[in-house]
Amino acid sequence: MKVLIPSPLRSYTGEREVEASGGTLAAVLADLDRRHPGLRFRIVDEQDRMRPHVRFFVNGEQVFDLGRPLAPSDELQIVQALSGG
Repeated sequence: MKVLIPSPLRSYTGEREVEASGGTLAAVLADLDRRHPGLRFRIVDEQDRMRPHVRFFVNGEQVFDLGRPLAPSDELQIVQALSGG
């Protein structure tokens, strides 16, 4: 499946768009981490919860559940909010 990577995480992938596979969002993130080590930790914490500044969109719909089933034809977009002061 096509995965769109936000600018702050492109240092892990070197690309704006990468491929990954898996039957659930969690499995896709694990595959991304296998292909691009360290990426998953930036978007999922030690308790397997989505980090508060990261959002996932599957085919344009925001997803909150790492167990969400995905199809190979789906498109996953990872969005990372910027913060600071």
